[in-house]
Amino acid sequence: MIHVDFQPVGRRVELAPGKTLLEAAQAAGIELTAVCGGIGTCGDCRIRLARGNLSAPTLAEQATLTPGEIASGQRLACQAIPQSDCVIDIPPESLTAPQRLQVEDELGVSRIKCQVSRGTWHVAHDTPFGLAIDIGTTKLAAFLVNLTTGQTLGRVGAMNPQIGFGEDVIARIQYANTHPDGRTTLQSRLAETLNGMAAELCQQAGILSEQIGEVVAVGNTVMHHLFAGLPVQQLGVAPYSPAVVEAMTIPARQVGLALAPDATVYLPPNIAGYVGADHVAAILAVSGQRSAFSSQRSAINRQPPTVNRQPSPVTLLLDIGTNTEVSLSANGRILSCSCASGPAFEGAHIRDGMRAAPGAIERVQIRDGAVRVHTIGNQPPVGICGSGILDAVAELLSAGVLDWRGNFTAGQPQATLVLAAQTGHGRDILVTRKDVNEIQLAKGAIRAGVDVLLAEAGLPSEAIDEFIVAGAFGTYLDIGSAIRVGMFPDLPRERFRQVGNAAGAGARQMLLDPAARQFAEKLARRVEYVELSSHPAFREAFVKNILFDRGR
Repeated sequence: MIHVDFQPVGRRVELAPGKTLLEAAQAAGIELTAVCGGIGTCGDCRIRLARGNLSAPTLAEQATLTPGEIASGQRLACQAIPQSDCVIDIPPESLTAPQRLQVEDELGVSRIKCQVSRGTWHVAHDTPFGLAIDIGTTKLAAFLVNLTTGQTLGRVGAMNPQIGFGEDVIARIQYANTHPDGRTTLQSRLAETLNGMAAELCQQAGILSEQIGEVVAVGNTVMHHLFAGLPVQQLGVAPYSPAVVEAMTIPARQVGLALAPDATVYLPPNIAGYVGADHVAAILAVSGQRSAFSSQRSAINRQPPTVNRQPSPVTLLLDIGTNTEVSLSANGRILSCSCASGPAFEGAHIRDGMRAAPGAIERVQIRDGAVRVHTIGNQPPVGICGSGILDAVAELLSAGVLDWRGNFTAGQPQATLVLAAQTGHGRDILVTRKDVNEIQLAKGAIRAGVDVLLAEAGLPSEAIDEFIVAGAFGTYLDIGSAIRVGMFPDLPRERFRQVGNAAGAGARQMLLDPAARQFAEKLARRVEYVELSSHPAFREAFVKNILFDRGR
């Protein structure tokens, strides 16, 4: 059998030799556009080979694709037959339904008061628009902003095309360091997708890409370095030192962005090897709210305290992703760390895992032994995404199907969520012991990071007044499930706040307000970074938090 990994949807399938990629996609429940029914005449099922070997291009492909497109790895899924295990990149236009991409936020910054001064902000008269970009390991978000009014004109999301070369930052560092032109390939693929997103936004707003003169781009340190064309080898080995920590302003053309001829890109500072500019942007965004981070902003800006000022609350900000960043603001300090939570919450390494696309199970309930599921788009289930697998594990624990170690009780090897007759691909959708272990590792790493920061601050978890959850996965997860599996401390629900794409919100603030950039640069220097890999308390906290709570 041949293993085919479809990205960015995160579906994997075993395929008998001689079957086409279209047949493989159909077996995996992936709905590729194929108007002609798979005879190779419509050209709609385009894919790109990221790794592995395919059969030689057919005459139908040669008639539809240019030599340059074929050389770049583009093929027609209905014609290409895998000759080895392979990774396939599916462009958005080849899918009948898009993946769900989180570009919204709940921070009230969709229209920010404009602070632009053309005399000092270097905005040319004919380039009155700006672009804010959040470069996530898995997902991208871009926002088109009118620099004159401060209005956000449009927003668009896409999957990071680098996924085909590695699901996490470590895999991409390895690819960049071990393949000829690996770093260049990763950078150019990213720039190509960002240009497409910019073009889509401009088409929606009725403007030209050449009218965009300012860009703010944020991302974790590895994404920042790959986008800017900086070396990443040193980020893969201790002490994980960034090549650049300070803020940078570079020409947009230098990183392959097709915007105004003199457009510039501002890259905010990084904090450490695995806490990057995206987390700086997220802290900036939530510091505009009433929280401990807002008191930090006042302190950084040297604003005098108000009369009868109440003690600032203890606030924890957690941005969940393949790499999870955590910051704790308490007693005048900001402590930050990074947790290697892995891609399990994106559906990776889960038996029937997939990313948040139509047909993905996103909610699970078990009542009186009966399993109920809800899928994205109310489509027949074909897999389970991150919020769904978190719910499933929490419900299996509550139902007594799993014990506190994560083992199935009564000798069960696995649990069935949906029988084959009710699925979209005719196979049972299961939760296995390995799936549970993946969630244990991910939630254990996140909770251990939280516990270490609390210990550094000398505080118990009960002292957290506000627990802010950011990021795409953080938007859709069920807080109760996260508490039940022990990923979050058992705090009153009203202390939790899910804010969506905080990094994107902070990027937009820095696009419009020079004071926001200045604050971000001061903030990055103020943060106390805690390296978990060398922290004496991390290992014990991690081992403890892999297990589930015996008392609930």
